[in-house]
Amino acid sequence: MNITYRQMNRDDIQRVIPMFVEYWNSTGDEWTPDLVYKRIWQVLGSPDSYCLIAEIGNQPIAFAMGRMETFFDLTAYNLAEIVVASAYQNKGVGTQMMAELERRVKQMGVATLQLSAINDEMHEHFYGKLGYKDATNFKHKFKFL
Repeated sequence: MNITYRQMNRDDIQRVIPMFVEYWNSTGDEWTPDLVYKRIWQVLGSPDSYCLIAEIGNQPIAFAMGRMETFFDLTAYNLAEIVVASAYQNKGVGTQMMAELERRVKQMGVATLQLSAINDEMHEHFYGKLGYKDATNFKHKFKFL
């Protein structure tokens, strides 16, 4: 596969919406194109965002999005989402995408990449093989309002 990577821009959102909807709605979610556009733009349009798209020719096959966060001693990259088109899943595309993303944000001065993932075997396997560990000094908290 001849995959090319580049930084996403606002024009790419419409191109990746079908991929996002197909992926998440296959898990039982009910994403609409309008909601997906809003979610992606909230990340892509924010200060210090960095979003990456993978393409074969002119066809998007995966994307990752997140933003930098500055601490007193380092800059972290918060990965908000990585989505791989179903036709390209389990073929190494996600692994290659993460490697490219890590390389690029490291060149930008990022010292750590952090993310929240669904607590299931598939995500544990994917992130585990990439060397991601569960944080022991943080606990994910939330409150429904």
